[in-house]
Amino acid sequence: MAPRHLSHILVVGAGAAGLMTARELVRAGKRVTILEARDRCGGRIYPLPAQEFGYPAEGGAEFVHGAAPVTRALMRAARISLLPRGGTRWSARTGKLSANEPSPPHMGRFYQALSEVRADLPIAEFLATHFADRRYDELRRSITRTVEGYDAADPHRASTLALRDEWTARDDGPHGRIAKGYGELIEYLSSECRRHGAALHLGAAVMAIDEACGRVAAHCCHGATVEADAAILTVPLPLLPEIVLPSTARERVTASADIGFGNVVKILFRFATKWWADLGKRDLGGRDLGDLSFLISDATVPTWWTQYPDGYPVLTGWLAGPKADGVSSLAEAELIDIGLASLGEIFDLTPERIRRDLVAARAINWGNDPFARGAYSYPTLRTREAQSVLRKPNGDAIFFSGEALYAGPELGTVEAALASGQETAQTIMTGSPVTPPRVW
Repeated sequence: MAPRHLSHILVVGAGAAGLMTARELVRAGKRVTILEARDRCGGRIYPLPAQEFGYPAEGGAEFVHGAAPVTRALMRAARISLLPRGGTRWSARTGKLSANEPSPPHMGRFYQALSEVRADLPIAEFLATHFADRRYDELRRSITRTVEGYDAADPHRASTLALRDEWTARDDGPHGRIAKGYGELIEYLSSECRRHGAALHLGAAVMAIDEACGRVAAHCCHGATVEADAAILTVPLPLLPEIVLPSTARERVTASADIGFGNVVKILFRFATKWWADLGKRDLGGRDLGDLSFLISDATVPTWWTQYPDGYPVLTGWLAGPKADGVSSLAEAELIDIGLASLGEIFDLTPERIRRDLVAARAINWGNDPFARGAYSYPTLRTREAQSVLRKPNGDAIFFSGEALYAGPELGTVEAALASGQETAQTIMTGSPVTPPRVW
């Protein structure tokens, strides 16, 4: 049970989960202090300057996936609109561009075998057990690319049952982007927190938290100490072991190692023109690439997308999972070179030719971000058990929240962060944990 006498709450982290938790608590009359290590709010939501790419480009989270009820409710409250995705998905895996890549062979057999799994196992082991024959080579590659690229997961750790739930879930809403970017949602949340009286301190990285006599004291990197009745840690998983905590909380933190956490390198290129549309007219028998949405390839940076239906001449590259870890030591300029080389391979152009049209470029390696150390979480075989350990109030005054602790189907998303923050606030206000939705 969570103690009911908590009146002053310390929230560590001003990302989506932290701001949502703080908003719910401060609106309920609690005194709230937010400590954020960065010089901005948002965490892994990272709006780039509009003048750099011609619009508020996203260096981090970009899409709203599926139903996302908490996200959409916030958007309605903030009067923020969603731009549905559109356009044509193209593939360059066969050595030439083709629209709407067909599913790999044997997908029916794959889903049949998937439906019969009862005891969980890593997805790599599942593929090796049921689809080891050479005739399934393309299927194995396709599934592995999806696990690594979309879920940012290590196939040797990722839960087959959790992935099955993700892949067979109903798609209860249009996927899209927030009209002016996720930064608009963060601005709304932070404004709500301030409007209701929350204190927000930026540049205040928490190094240690002490607990004594039913109260906590957070020690920041610049020497300040903030006392409160309880603390909620909403920082990304890799940072939890680096914060010195009381022994009971430290023991709970060890469970975080059983939740997967993957890396992403996101590359953004702004060009003078949408040159890929002209290439399409030339090389595809007049077929227009002007409505290109997503482009999937076997290049080093395999996934690219545009801002369609908006006409900005921007291509965004995505490299995730173990392959992103493989380039984690590279500097931004080297990652940009890899991105240009990948586009050159896809479109049969030299990187120098592509660079001539380049106006702006960014490469964000989330694994090297000191306040993230990766992009987002994914489920392993022991994730549900680990979440239960971290979510359950332990009689002390330290709580944990964030996208990695959400037990619903949207693990690793902004929706998961917002929902987890909302649940954590309810736990503190009611004195008992919210029952999470049942999953895998």
